[in-house]
Amino acid sequence: MTASSFSPTLKDVPSPRAPSHGYWSTVRRRVLSDRVTMACLIILLAILAAALFADALAPVDPLKTSMVKRLKPIGTPGFLLGTDELGRDILSRLLFGGRMSLLMGFLPVANALIVGGLLGIAAGFFGGRLNMAIMRTVDVFYAFPSVLLAVAISGALGSGMKNAIVALTIVFIPPLVRIAETVTTQVRGLDFVEAARASGAGSLTIIRVHLLPNVLGPVFVYASGLVSVSIILASGLSFLGLGVEPPQAEWGLMLNTLRQAIYVQPWVAILPGVMIFITSICCNMASDGLRSAMEIKL
Repeated sequence: MTASSFSPTLKDVPSPRAPSHGYWSTVRRRVLSDRVTMACLIILLAILAAALFADALAPVDPLKTSMVKRLKPIGTPGFLLGTDELGRDILSRLLFGGRMSLLMGFLPVANALIVGGLLGIAAGFFGGRLNMAIMRTVDVFYAFPSVLLAVAISGALGSGMKNAIVALTIVFIPPLVRIAETVTTQVRGLDFVEAARASGAGSLTIIRVHLLPNVLGPVFVYASGLVSVSIILASGLSFLGLGVEPPQAEWGLMLNTLRQAIYVQPWVAILPGVMIFITSICCNMASDGLRSAMEIKL
């Protein structure tokens, strides 16, 4: 997957509109009436709740090993989803691993949303040399595939969850800068912004009152689509040994440690991959539902 595979274009940006309570009520009604979107949101909430309450839900300590009980099949008494290569309970590790995977999925996108949104708004509103400096710097990152860029930054910083989050944040800033700049440039020329400027309102007031309500919605919805990419990239980094470090549980790291057991207990070995797939596909479909509700056509 390259950076251009999720880089925004003009078709990703909705037609700007003045803030409207009726508009957001319509969006909410459309989301609630979309069964697929609601089903995906419910599944995501269930996965999030399971990760948050893993301490109460996990049957045993996810770090407890037992070489006697290693590679037990699914349905083994006391081990509902079997055990891994060190005899650790898979169900417990999936629950605790969800914490790490979701954290590494959401946090980089949230960080990039803040940094990229601010840079994009500044570039789109003030234009000129500031726009040139920000956008040309962003363009440099599109010369590298996203996976290669994440691996290179993580490798340079060293393994570990914090460094992986920093690497993924840097990867997601450019597309968010671009879409924020595009929407801001469109909104800046609308009549209500010109009227506010003619009335003597300052730049900060215009940005806070008129730009942010119009820009944050499209940027936030676009960012929601990056969460699934972040989860997959984070799992890939952990699989390569550049993310979460053993013995902590994380879905990508679990795939790495279980890959040699694929011929012994294949159903046990693929469970972390199944969780990554379900979470990422639900994030994608929920994001598509939000885009459709807001009339953003990709």
